[in-house]
Amino acid sequence: MNVTKRYEQDNKTGYNHEGSLPNVPVKRLTSSSITGDRVENRKGEKLGTIDNLMINIETGEVEYAVLQFGSFLGMGGRLFAIPFKALKLDPVREIFILNKEKQYLEKMPGFDQAHWPDTNDHTYFNDVDTYWSPSSTMI
Repeated sequence: MNVTKRYEQDNKTGYNHEGSLPNVPVKRLTSSSITGDRVENRKGEKLGTIDNLMINIETGEVEYAVLQFGSFLGMGGRLFAIPFKALKLDPVREIFILNKEKQYLEKMPGFDQAHWPDTNDHTYFNDVDTYWSPSSTMI
């Protein structure tokens, strides 16, 4: 089988054109390929979509995925900072899995599109980290 390498096209589109699952296991993704991805729980219930990523400028680590939850046609939903480590990629379905029920998200600290938390005020992010910690009573 003669496979033509199309690296230039792959680099421009982010899509690898060599086979049905050429990049499994996935090691790296672009932020633009993650933004807009569907998030479901293990039951297959839609929890929302990834609206954005929050990167720690000092460490370079993607700390949070901003999940849009409860919107209808992109309107009226709330945003939530989800620790990125809590998301697991399903590369075949091209979605992320979050092992939580919808009710869990409804109780967590969130914000709306017009009122993002101040990234220098650690109160919101400390609340998020506490909410997601293994010892949290909310889990």
